[in-house]
Amino acid sequence: MLPPFWMMLNTQHIVDAWTSRTDIHGPQRPDAETGDPGREHGPWWHRQWIPFAVDGAGDYPVIDQRPTRQRGRIGAADHENGCHFKTHPMWTSLPDLLDMTATAIETGSLLDCYERVVIDERELTWEF
Repeated sequence: MLPPFWMMLNTQHIVDAWTSRTDIHGPQRPDAETGDPGREHGPWWHRQWIPFAVDGAGDYPVIDQRPTRQRGRIGAADHENGCHFKTHPMWTSLPDLLDMTATAIETGSLLDCYERVVIDERELTWEF
């Protein structure tokens, strides 16, 4: 589990999530991909975002693959409010996110204000 509550997707679920969001976006929403790709908030969906985890409520962290200087950064694609790109270093790229998550799990250190919690020595969760 990635902080604060993301569950990693397998390859088929990545394809399904991307296809579902892209189909919803569709040609009838040409405005959804407009705007400045360098801003903190993005459009509702973009075809060059790759979801890799889910929160169970229809929201996905995505890897931004648009051809900008911030290519590879992680955003949180909310199903109602669009995408938000956080500024904490853990959201710079997927390798950074995974590395910082593993370090926090191993050491018990905070990760972007989240602390790992182990329940019954079998379940990992994160608390703010």
